[in-house]
Amino acid sequence: MQCPFCKAPDTRVIDSRLAEDGTQVRRRRQCETCDGRFTTFEKAQLQMPNIIKRSGDPEPYAEDKLRRGIESACYKRPVTAEQMDHAIESVERKLRASTEREVPSRLLGDWVMEELRDLDHVAYVRFASIYRRFEDVNAFREEIEKLQKMPTAEQRRSQMSLIEAEASAARPKK
Repeated sequence: MQCPFCKAPDTRVIDSRLAEDGTQVRRRRQCETCDGRFTTFEKAQLQMPNIIKRSGDPEPYAEDKLRRGIESACYKRPVTAEQMDHAIESVERKLRASTEREVPSRLLGDWVMEELRDLDHVAYVRFASIYRRFEDVNAFREEIEKLQKMPTAEQRRSQMSLIEAEASAARPKK
């Protein structure tokens, strides 16, 4: 890699570490010519699938569009930028894991709603009202009733720990 200080063509790696939960590699480099040190980050560049709109037209995935939708839903709500970033990363992880070249916008919207349901119920209903095209107050009421019947994120986590405990108790001992 070229040195950002003296533009020499050769630098050497003096340290490498995983960063960002293992999704990036952080490298400390040193220039062979001027001894300048700098840090680089290496991240896999994966092709995101196209999003198939309701009209049937494909559209390239756009993180900024997803971010605007989540930020609009969370406007003036007690949701931090870090929480929104985590929600976006989670949706993008699901997109990449789908391994499909095209993903219906409906599925993408459902993933966003799953994330918002755990972040903030008002943000969830705001997003759902646009995503599901609510026509009247009854549609809001029905969505809120469904939301109230669903287990909270904390309840789902505690259920998972119970399931894991039962599974480990059922395993034969060595």
